[in-house]
Amino acid sequence: MSAATAAVGTLKAEDDNVRVTEWRFPPGAATGWHKHEYDYVVVPLLDGQLRIDLGGGNFTTSDLKRGVPYHRPVGVEHDVINANAYEFAFLEVELKR
Repeated sequence: MSAATAAVGTLKAEDDNVRVTEWRFPPGAATGWHKHEYDYVVVPLLDGQLRIDLGGGNFTTSDLKRGVPYHRPVGVEHDVINANAYEFAFLEVELKR
């Protein structure tokens, strides 16, 4: 993966309660290392795999199905990488309250 290949986040909606961001990843693109400041829900827009860098040389792979959400708590730290040979996308819904 090239350091120049970055996932693109587009803010879709935000108010005092939630922030919704659409994330699009070209093949091999990554979010970059980050820590979540809110609980969040991810809703995949396609079937595919994401490779998750958990730090310290630890990686995992997540198999995602279009429309099947999952939830993670505040404080998660990771880098998310598109492991597919095609663009991957999901909606991230952050729960601000």
